[in-house]
Amino acid sequence: MKLSELAQKLNCRLEGPPDLEISGVAGMEHAAPGQLTFLANRKYFALLKSTRASAILIEEGVAIEREASEPPLAALRSANPYLAFAQAIELFYQAPNYAPGIHPTAIIAKTAKIGDGAHIGPYCYVDEEAEIGPNALLHSFVSIYRGAKIGDDFVAHSHSVVREHCHLGNRVILQNGAVIGGDGFGFAKSQDGTWYKMAQSGPAVLEDDVEVQSNACVDRATVGETRIGHGAKLDDLVLVGHATSVGANTLLCGQVGLAGSTKIGNHCILAGQVGTAGHLTIGDGTVITAQSGVPNDVPAQAFYSGYPAVENRQWLKMMAALNQLPELQKRVRELESQLERLKPN
Repeated sequence: MKLSELAQKLNCRLEGPPDLEISGVAGMEHAAPGQLTFLANRKYFALLKSTRASAILIEEGVAIEREASEPPLAALRSANPYLAFAQAIELFYQAPNYAPGIHPTAIIAKTAKIGDGAHIGPYCYVDEEAEIGPNALLHSFVSIYRGAKIGDDFVAHSHSVVREHCHLGNRVILQNGAVIGGDGFGFAKSQDGTWYKMAQSGPAVLEDDVEVQSNACVDRATVGETRIGHGAKLDDLVLVGHATSVGANTLLCGQVGLAGSTKIGNHCILAGQVGTAGHLTIGDGTVITAQSGVPNDVPAQAFYSGYPAVENRQWLKMMAALNQLPELQKRVRELESQLERLKPN
C-alpha cells in the first residue's frame, strides 16, 4: 500500500514520498524496511534514530532525528499515533473468516434461537430458550446456558461460558475461558459454623461492545444484577464480584479483583492487581495504579495509589519518606546516644 493511501485512510498528514510502498506494521525495535511503525511513548524517543522502519506514525511537532548511516524516515502526523497504529494493523492483518453453519458435533436445544449467519464450532452447547443474534461466531467448546440472551455479532472463543439468564448486548467478545454469570461468592454462616450457600438469582449483564479477556469472571448476583457498562474492557484473570457495577468505557487490567457490590464509574482505569473492598464507590474518570488496595470510596477524577489507597502525590511523598527510614533511624540513634552522654552522672 502506498504511503499516500495510508495517510488518507488513517487521516494523517504526510511528510515523505507519497509513492513509498508499505507492506506491513511493526514496533520500532523490530520494524524492517517497508514497514510502518509508531511513537506514542516518549520512553522510546531514542529509537527514532535507529529504527529500520520506512515510515512512522508520530505526533505533530516531534522532530525526527536520524543517525547519519540510516535512511530518511517518512512521517504520518497524527494527533493520536497509537490509535492510528491500531487502525493501520487492520489494513494489513486479515483475521480468519468462518463460514456460517453449525458443526455436526454441536448441540443446539430445540427451543434455542440462533440468528442468521452464525458459525457454531465443534462441541458447542446452546441450552433451551437461549437466544443468540445474527452473525455470531462460537469457537469450539463454548457453552451457552438456559435462557441466556445475546445480541448481534457475538464472538466467543473456546471454553468461554455464558450462564443461565445472563444478558449480553451487541458486539460482545469473550476470550478463551471467560465465564459470565458464574455463582457469586455468597454464603451465610450457620449456628454450627458451617456455610449455607445462598442462591445466586441475579444475572450478569454485559452491555454493547464489552470485551472480557481470557479466564476472567463476571459473577452473577445474589439478588439484582451484576452489570458491565458499554465499551468496558476486562483483562485476563479479572474477577468482578456479585452485584457489582462497572461503568462505560472503564478498563480493568490484569488480575483486578472487585469484591461484591462495588460500584465503578465511567471512564475509569484500574491497573493490574488493584483490589477493592465491597460496597464502595469509585467515581467517574478515576485512575488507580497497580497493586493498590481500595478500602473506602474514591472521588471522581482522582489519581490514587498504594494501600490503603490514597491520592497519588501523597503516596509518592510517603514512599520517599519510607526510603529515608534507615537513615532517619540511624540519626535518631545517634541523637539518643548524644543525649545519653549529656545526662548528669
